[in-house]
Amino acid sequence: MLTGIENAPLAQNAVKKAGVTEGTAITSDFETFLRMLTTQMQNQNPLEPIEASDFAVQLATFSGVEQQVRTNELLMQLTTRLGLSELASWVGKSALSDAPVYLSDTPRKLVPPEVTGVDRAELILQDSAGVEVGRYRVDPMASELEFDPLTMAGPDFRPGNYTLKIESFQGPRSLGTNPVLSYARIEEARSDAGHVLLMLEGGHMIESSAVVGLRE
Repeated sequence: MLTGIENAPLAQNAVKKAGVTEGTAITSDFETFLRMLTTQMQNQNPLEPIEASDFAVQLATFSGVEQQVRTNELLMQLTTRLGLSELASWVGKSALSDAPVYLSDTPRKLVPPEVTGVDRAELILQDSAGVEVGRYRVDPMASELEFDPLTMAGPDFRPGNYTLKIESFQGPRSLGTNPVLSYARIEEARSDAGHVLLMLEGGHMIESSAVVGLRE
């Protein structure tokens, strides 16, 4: 705290000139602080001059604030680097989720939902517009399925992002439709407003919270 100043407006102007705006400016504003002290000395009460110890306290206080700002900046840089390292760890891995999956001419491993009392199941293929473009009988008891587009969908199959679901049946009665999990390679990871977004092969973007499994 600056003490012994009679001319308050001059002192306030000096404070404003000190650039009390953003914390990062403090680290390069030592000369402004010296100008503040000079202004303080010029406007002090001659009958009650400021003690040298007061200047020392002010200088020590400013130095402490300066060091704290520098520490905060270094911590922010370190946090950013750690964040980028975390993002990089996602890229190249295969994420298991129920997001639309890019299907081309290669077989795709699928993880069907677990539904009790099922004696028949059908895999439903929907295009990016949500239109059903195929339906295929699959093993209702399988814990993993392999979908080969060229074999199952035929030569007219077009590569693209598709949503996969399974409708389960018990006799003639439908037990409902559930999403199918599939693995997709992570092409890119980015941070957005505190969320980690992952771009899968084919260009579909999901949040990291949607991933239920990872593998190399």
